[in-house]
Amino acid sequence: MFDISFSEMILIAVVALVVIGPERLPKVARTAGHLLGRLQRYVSDVKSDINREIQLDELKKLRAEIQESARSVEQTLSSEMHAARQAMTQTAQQVSGENQAAAANEPPPPAATPILPGPGAETPPPADQGGAGKPSGLA
Repeated sequence: MFDISFSEMILIAVVALVVIGPERLPKVARTAGHLLGRLQRYVSDVKSDINREIQLDELKKLRAEIQESARSVEQTLSSEMHAARQAMTQTAQQVSGENQAAAANEPPPPAATPILPGPGAETPPPADQGGAGKPSGLA
C-alpha cells in the first residue's frame, strides 16, 4: 500500500517508542493494527463492489446484445416465412389455373352408366302397379 522500506519502519518504531513510551506502546500498536485491518477490509469491500458493478454492467451489455440478436433472428425468420407463404400461394394459384385450363380443354366425361347390383345382392321389391294411391298393405 505505502512504499516504506525496512529502515524507515525501524525509524518510525524508535520515534514511537520515545514519544509514546514503553508502557503504552503495545496497546497503541494493537490499536493501530486493528485500524489497519479495518482499513484493508474496507478497501477490499470497495474493490469487490466496484468489480461487481463492472460485471453487472458487462452483463447488461451482453443481455442487450443477445436481445438485439434475437430480434434480428426473429425478423429474418418472419420475412423468410412471409416469402415462403407467398411462394406457396403463387404455386397454388398456378396449379389451380393449370387445372382449370386442362379441364376446359378436356372433352366432357361420358354419361354415367347405372350400376347394377351384382349376383346375390338384394333387389328392391317391384313397385305396385295395380292400385295407384292405395297403400300396399290394404288390399
